[in-house]
Amino acid sequence: MDMWINRAILAPAMLLAAAVVSGQAPDVAVSLDSCRAMALRSNKQLLMRNEAVNAAHYQNREAFAAYLPAIDFAGGYTYNQKNISIFDSDQLLPTKSFNLETQKYDFNLVKNPMTGEPVKGPDGQYVPETVALIPKEAMTYDIHNVFFGAVTLTQPIYMGGKIVAMNKLTHFAEQAARELRSSEVENVIYAVDAAYWQVVSLKAKQKLAKSYLELLDTLQGNVDAMVRQGVATRSDLLSVDVKLNQAKVDMTKVDNGLVLSRMALAQVCGLPVDTYMALADEDVEVTECPATLPATSYDMEQVYSQRPDLRALEYGVKIYEQKSKVALSSMLPNVALVGSYAFSNPNMFDGFSKRFNGAFSVGAMVTIPIWHWGGNYNKYRAAQSQAKVAQLELADAREMVSLQVSQSAFRAQEAVKTWQMTVSNLTKANENLRQATLGFREGVMTTDNVMEAQTAWLKANSENIDAMIDVHLCDVYLSKVLGRLGGPAANVESEN
Repeated sequence: MDMWINRAILAPAMLLAAAVVSGQAPDVAVSLDSCRAMALRSNKQLLMRNEAVNAAHYQNREAFAAYLPAIDFAGGYTYNQKNISIFDSDQLLPTKSFNLETQKYDFNLVKNPMTGEPVKGPDGQYVPETVALIPKEAMTYDIHNVFFGAVTLTQPIYMGGKIVAMNKLTHFAEQAARELRSSEVENVIYAVDAAYWQVVSLKAKQKLAKSYLELLDTLQGNVDAMVRQGVATRSDLLSVDVKLNQAKVDMTKVDNGLVLSRMALAQVCGLPVDTYMALADEDVEVTECPATLPATSYDMEQVYSQRPDLRALEYGVKIYEQKSKVALSSMLPNVALVGSYAFSNPNMFDGFSKRFNGAFSVGAMVTIPIWHWGGNYNKYRAAQSQAKVAQLELADAREMVSLQVSQSAFRAQEAVKTWQMTVSNLTKANENLRQATLGFREGVMTTDNVMEAQTAWLKANSENIDAMIDVHLCDVYLSKVLGRLGGPAANVESEN
């Protein structure tokens, strides 16, 4: 895990864990970076992306193993019901003697003593004078129990470019998986930021609602005193009471929304939903507007190179190009070197022997595709079409990213301008409320005038809070579409 993440997580995570056990809120406020780091450590989608990177890495190592010789062992045992015999009965073989006159071996045959000619038997064959007996048992072999095995080595020499293509393919797949993980990191960070600033927004609106309640409480007290003195009517007091009750209802809604938003933030950070986190920015008063507006134009080629999702699509194009090469390899010859050592018991290397014995053998194997009715060729053409589809998807994604960047930059500029206007309106609303309150005390302003000023003040403050949060979210989203959101947090490496 990256050192940045360890430093960011260690302190707040320990405090939050202690808070969960004790059921109390932690004393240390949690920063946005700490929330991001906790989410990156626990997000299930990101953990799945990490495992996808691991799987792609191991597939790349598997493809590299195809360069190396494969060694396999196969063995077995067979039980045979019967023995094997070469003869069906005892065999009598005629013999020969050396003839000095002819310098050759002649069969020893029975001869007619009168004529000296060899004698033929009833079957028309000459009758041997002497024979050699070969018993049937001598040529019968015991094969009831047969054990056999072989160790085989196969070294690819040329596989039509398939091994090289598969190594490149799996390498690109691993890089694509890493880019998809980086894209998921950006999604997690954006989700954390949205939940974080939602809490900050509702906390600011909670303070605003309390201030509004205090204003109405003060106004109610003043109007009640004026009613008792006879300078205000009961209708004025009822109007203030209605406003006060509505403000209390709104206060309840804000409180509930704040609790739910804290739950959502805890869930995104991977903590129990009942974990209370005091945020570093929830009590910070931000009144200054940004000095400069966001840029409206960017170097799109640089943006393309920074976007992890586009880089993943680029690797996807390369993957399909290598797939077409793998398909092409099915139409090319394959050459491999094969060596083996086979053994058996019984064996026939030195006569029939009931013991283990074996021998080595070495050879080469060549496979040449000749005719498959266009199957391999069509497979290759299909892979080429898939590569073209991937290229078109990449081009379409780049166009969408260009539009996305333009819209996000425009929205970011609009958010800053809106915030600047709300700050100006807030200054006017504060002054209007001050003038209305002063006029009410001097008797030149009515209760309705004060409540209108208070309502305008509430609206101006609420719009200012919304505009401030919108500036933060637009800035985060612009960073996301520009491919700059990951930063150090994107270096979450899986363990290989």
